[in-house]
Amino acid sequence: MILSCSHITKSFGTDQILSEVSFHIEDKEKAAIVGINGAGKSTLLKIIVGELPPDSGSAVLSKGKSLGYLAQHQDLDSARSIYDELCQVKLPVIQMEQQLRALELQMKNASGGELEQLLSTYSRLNHTFELENGYAWNSEVTGVLKGLGFGEEEFDKLVSTLSGGQKTRISLGRLLLSKPDIILLDEPTNHLDMESIAWLESYLKAYDGAVIIVAHDRYFLNRVVSKIIELEQGKSTVYQGDYTAYSEKKAMIRTAQMKAWLNQQQEIRHQEEVIAKLKSFNREKSIKRAESREKMLSKIHVLEKPAEIHDEMHIKLEPNITSGNDVLTIQNLGKSFGSNHLFSHVDMEVKKGERVALIGSNGTGKTTILKLINGMLPADTGVITLGAKVHIGYYDQEHHVLHMEKTAFEEVQDAYPNLTNTQVRNILAAFLFTGDDVFKKIADLSGGERGRISLAKLMLSEANFLILDEPTNHLDITSKEILEQALQNYTGTVLYVSHDRYFINQTATRILELTGQTLINYIGNYDYYLEKRETMTSLYASDADPYAGTAGTSSSSALSSAKDKAGSASQTTLSGTETGSFASAKQSSDNASSASHVKLDWQAQKEEQARIRKRQNDLKKTEDQIHLLETRDKEIDLLLQQEEVYTNVTRLVELNQEKQDIQNQLEELYERWEALV
Repeated sequence: MILSCSHITKSFGTDQILSEVSFHIEDKEKAAIVGINGAGKSTLLKIIVGELPPDSGSAVLSKGKSLGYLAQHQDLDSARSIYDELCQVKLPVIQMEQQLRALELQMKNASGGELEQLLSTYSRLNHTFELENGYAWNSEVTGVLKGLGFGEEEFDKLVSTLSGGQKTRISLGRLLLSKPDIILLDEPTNHLDMESIAWLESYLKAYDGAVIIVAHDRYFLNRVVSKIIELEQGKSTVYQGDYTAYSEKKAMIRTAQMKAWLNQQQEIRHQEEVIAKLKSFNREKSIKRAESREKMLSKIHVLEKPAEIHDEMHIKLEPNITSGNDVLTIQNLGKSFGSNHLFSHVDMEVKKGERVALIGSNGTGKTTILKLINGMLPADTGVITLGAKVHIGYYDQEHHVLHMEKTAFEEVQDAYPNLTNTQVRNILAAFLFTGDDVFKKIADLSGGERGRISLAKLMLSEANFLILDEPTNHLDITSKEILEQALQNYTGTVLYVSHDRYFINQTATRILELTGQTLINYIGNYDYYLEKRETMTSLYASDADPYAGTAGTSSSSALSSAKDKAGSASQTTLSGTETGSFASAKQSSDNASSASHVKLDWQAQKEEQARIRKRQNDLKKTEDQIHLLETRDKEIDLLLQQEEVYTNVTRLVELNQEKQDIQNQLEELYERWEALV
């Protein structure tokens, strides 16, 4: 075990963020900390690294072990170049290499005892140098820089001139090269493109130390981690397996917990009703039974209601008007910014009902294409044609379509003036803005909050063609899943840019990869893209030479050919006859088995329904008999008060005997009723 976290508790003012959080990390283990925004994930990392003190509990690193930490935001202040900044990590090895070169020069002119001493020093130093993988330090630095998306032409750039995201990548590179025994990473994929994320996945999987990751990238977590530490309502729960395994186990456990809680609540209500009914009988035995049941009820360990899933955000996307079949046609599109040529001769078609993901490395022009379609930028060349009755709904990752000076309430109300104040508040509440939150200015909102406002406006737009630029940025995992479901149920057309591979896998029906200043088409989700990428790229390059620089429909024959060739490589070796016979036999067997199970299930269901009906009938008969006897008992009481009755001895004896018989029958009926309820 390399790290032990025991009973960690942390509050900020009256808000308790962490409560008795406990888990441990083994050597070389890869784990993730997950939870909704605000669950305390980053706070927990800061406590582990010592940046924040816990209110109680402890985080203990094994003796002699080193720890490295990458926070979400880096303010790297350096006058060095990108390459030199990473070389600082390897400075001890570089100095060893310089010493070795100096010793080699000294040995050329040395002899006798001096040479022997120099050789001994050289041998010891060289052994240490080899243990530190000294001969590969330069290729390590270069490999990490390239893996994180820096080209060799950028190595000489000064760190001080870089963006915040680039500085974060530099900090990540330094951390990886320092090779601590345990690495803590807070949202490491935020500033990486798909290729860099894939490289980081491979690096971390092969990493010789332990890793703890906080990330919303579910695909990344599936590829890297084997343990999930969930933070929910301040408490921690540990699950073995990747994110998918955690998600499935979590759903099963929550379903079981909710079922147990509902069953117990139903039983408590039932017992309370029985107790009230027994007391209403107003008989000594019935009252005693009621009191006995009350004592039993008071001793029940009442289950806590399972924590509500953070799914209050409600997104229902529904077009107001159905578009024509041809939603978008692009021909010969080209765009440059000065000397930076992004793409040219790009052709594309999007049909009604498609959900198309536009992917590619950072800087290839994906967002630019969306802005061109939406009329926010002028194209250098080409024609963009929208189909009949197409109404665009646009989601901008930078939220430029929002007005920073307006409040959340004003942003929605001004865009949709027909909505009443109550309707605006209800819409904002559906996106988790309640109370005075609706009067916060857009400029003061976090990235995730601005994203929710944009999604609210998108929902109200009733557009039939959604153009989305990184819609999952700043959303927590639960909110991403809600958006995924909304898009899956959406009957309009979607074109979006995203780096979220899990999101793409769940929502895309087609992928367009922007690479080499052109587009390559994949009919399927992200898993299909990964499976066919190498084949399709090579076949596209060989088949599409006459159409170099084109994409989409203009290269459809080449792409179809590539797809057909890719598909043919994986055909089954069974012949048609063998396949048919095998399938037929298997189908018959499956049908027989299925029919047998259905018959058994139906019979059991029928017997259970008959048992329930009989019990309900018996209960009704018993209650009817009780009602009749209690009514007759009250009638006798009234008769016994009449002078002509209580002065008639024979009649008095008869009525008293009847009353006694009724009491005896009622006692039996009460017991029967209690057994039936």
